[in-house]
Amino acid sequence: MTHVTPRLESRTGHRTGKAAALSLALAGAMLVAACQTGPVYRERGPGDNVGYTDQRLTENRYRVTFAGGNNVAREEVEDYLLRRAAEVTLENGYSHFVFDARDTNAETHYRNDFGPRTRFGLGFGSFGPSPWYYSSFAFDPLYDRDLRPITRFDAYSEIVMLDAAQAENVPGSIDARQVLGSLNPPPPPPPPNY
Repeated sequence: MTHVTPRLESRTGHRTGKAAALSLALAGAMLVAACQTGPVYRERGPGDNVGYTDQRLTENRYRVTFAGGNNVAREEVEDYLLRRAAEVTLENGYSHFVFDARDTNAETHYRNDFGPRTRFGLGFGSFGPSPWYYSSFAFDPLYDRDLRPITRFDAYSEIVMLDAAQAENVPGSIDARQVLGSLNPPPPPPPPNY
């Protein structure tokens, strides 16, 4: 006896199945991607504005940066920078590092996304509502009551990597393994490359 699976047909008589399942899976993946917030702990590629970079300056010195997304806490961005500094140290065969230079920059923009904003043009007919407005100014004379700040942090450091013997003689040296063990939660996995 052979088991036959009946084919489903829609009201119009078209068969459904793999195409419908694929459409649902694609819609679900797009929904998950749209809801993702916060920084993604991954290498920052060309055109990316979130992630880490590292550059070897000398045999035991690196420049490490981490750029966070909009409204990601300063502490979180600095933790990711610290995590990447520890990873670079261990990847290069060292056990400790010290910060030779470190800084965190904040960039704030103002956004209005509640209600229409009127735009005025000079002879181009650009009078009309806009669903949101993005500005680097804290004051908008046309619609300033609904502006909200959006802050983005970028952290920068230069690290000097040390082995265990060197670290004993350098006050303030940081054990890379302890850093990775103490930063919780671990970074999210990088997104798949398609």
